[in-house]
Amino acid sequence: MFYIHQSSCISPQQTFKDADLTVLHGPVEKQLKAIEPTYDAIPPGVLRRMGKAVRMGAGSALPLLQEHGKTDGIIIATANAGKEDCVKFLDQIVQYEEGMLTPLNFVQSTPNAIAGQLGLITKNHGYNITHLHQGLAFENALMDADMRLAEYPDHQYLLGAVDDISVSSYTFEEKEGWHKQEDISNKDLYNADSPGSIAGEAAVMFLVNNIAAGAKAKLVAVDTLHSTDEHIIKERLTFFIQQHLQNNKADLLLSGEDGDNRLAHFYDMAAAVAGNETPIAHYKHMCGAYPTASAFGLWIACEIFKAGALPEHMTGSLLKVSYKNILLYNSYRGYQHSFMLVSVA
Repeated sequence: MFYIHQSSCISPQQTFKDADLTVLHGPVEKQLKAIEPTYDAIPPGVLRRMGKAVRMGAGSALPLLQEHGKTDGIIIATANAGKEDCVKFLDQIVQYEEGMLTPLNFVQSTPNAIAGQLGLITKNHGYNITHLHQGLAFENALMDADMRLAEYPDHQYLLGAVDDISVSSYTFEEKEGWHKQEDISNKDLYNADSPGSIAGEAAVMFLVNNIAAGAKAKLVAVDTLHSTDEHIIKERLTFFIQQHLQNNKADLLLSGEDGDNRLAHFYDMAAAVAGNETPIAHYKHMCGAYPTASAFGLWIACEIFKAGALPEHMTGSLLKVSYKNILLYNSYRGYQHSFMLVSVA
């Protein structure tokens, strides 16, 4: 598909700039909240007007753009970005009886505010789009970038995903049963036999193009489907592996399991398809559960290639192996599924 050259991540762990994945930060009030940096790359006058999602998105993207030159377009995936400002604006309509309303919440109340702000700050007049497909938003952004690079082989794109924990979305999801009722440590997430997970958030950005030289990783393939039938998903994953690995085993299965016992059978199925000899690593105890968490998984895959090792909390034991390819499987609430194959460049 295409090559990943640079990446940046703001998450609940120490992932921004000098990443340290060996230390695992726990949840606060049953939420894995992002560790936000000082945002030196954002002008102060602009920063104070930004909502959290826009702030995280711009903060993770601007260092890449400033250090590695211009891009020909901006492709962002999100599901929840802008919801908090949207609710604030709607509250103001009621509070002030449609009188003098603050325009700031209105301006940032739409999901495309992140891509729009990045375009304005960097004066980028190229392709600018935001994908909203709930748990498959990032995968659709990947396919969009692939199609753009097929049409314009010499272009480079900023590709990313941002979701934050807003009060409104967290409240709705908690009532729907998607968050753990018990106060649980993320260290014990995969041993908790109960429904729900730990809410999370992150902003992940990549610079992608068709140039192999100097790349961190190559995204070989991505596939998605909507289904609740485990047998259909198993057939699709089996075909995906046969098609792109020619019946060989992946060096690592990076599982999107999030500790929800209602979804565990999907991940057990993926492990069985990958094979008993394929080691399994997890990442959602680091970032939490949110719609575009697969972007954090892809960022982790790139870091694994770079470091040649995984911290013990991802696998249960310290692994130091030179991986050539990594298979990622993610299920969002049991009805949206995605497979990604990433290899060394």
